[in-house]
Amino acid sequence: MPKNPPESMRNELRRRLNRHARACWPHVDAITVRFRSGFAYVAAELPGAESLPLCRLRFTGVLHTWGFALPLADNDSYRDSVLPSGLPAGRPEEALGYAGDLYLSPLASAIHVPAGLVVLVGPPASGKTSFVEALIARGRLAAEAVVSSDEIRTELFGTSPMEAESDAADARIFEERDLRIVTRLAAGLSTVAESTNVTPQARARLIAIAIARRFNAPVTVLRFTPGVTDLLQQYTERDRADLTAADVRAYAAMASRDASPDQLRSEGATGCPRCARAPPRDHARRSRRALLLRPTHPEGTHNQRLGPLRRASSRTCFRRRDRH
Repeated sequence: MPKNPPESMRNELRRRLNRHARACWPHVDAITVRFRSGFAYVAAELPGAESLPLCRLRFTGVLHTWGFALPLADNDSYRDSVLPSGLPAGRPEEALGYAGDLYLSPLASAIHVPAGLVVLVGPPASGKTSFVEALIARGRLAAEAVVSSDEIRTELFGTSPMEAESDAADARIFEERDLRIVTRLAAGLSTVAESTNVTPQARARLIAIAIARRFNAPVTVLRFTPGVTDLLQQYTERDRADLTAADVRAYAAMASRDASPDQLRSEGATGCPRCARAPPRDHARRSRRALLLRPTHPEGTHNQRLGPLRRASSRTCFRRRDRH
């Protein structure tokens, strides 16, 4: 009987596939890999704990080359297939990319950002930046809709850490951020506030802009809550000089303590994580259905129906620490 790869290879395969998925399909919670008899069965975990089979990889004895098979429509069988290169085996990212284009990319077209203000909440290395960048790349979100305190920090102070990390710099950065948010909300445009926002004080400032200034803009909070182990792994891979592992743990602890769904609702968030059901995929029609976000136009006005956003669990990091 063919043997499974050693545990170190299995973990590395999972890491590589999840990293590729985060960059390509922001609506996917995670890529799972199950090993049996020399095969790796790859599936996408979608919002609502639904699993969508993507492909089967055959272990060839090395990490960088795997045989490739696609799932059949009506059962749990797989059929050997060729990759876009014309070969029956290749890099795992190539295999996932081909299967993802078949089964995941069509689902991404249904994702839209809600009207009003969307507040991203999560520690550094939790997935906020990669999520919005993937939406922008797929045309689901306008780049100018994202107001990032880290981007503003870079615009104002460049790469000078001494000047950019002072209290006076923070005040200037967040004054500029608030002005940009006010400008977009006043024009009736959706706006994404991209910073850590793990404390009630940071969120109160944003919610006050949307509500207290009479914009009548709904506030949707999107939480990024990966496990601490995954968070630290992502932080380590990014080799960040402006954060320590202890900093990342501290941000994660604050998010867990001060950004629960009940806490966010009590603060005035009008959008809560929930999913709308989409048609089943052909190769998973027995009981598996893909769950998507309910569509809302990304540049919609505030009186449109609020589309929900899911809880995200993908991982990435900011270029700089956001103290607020």
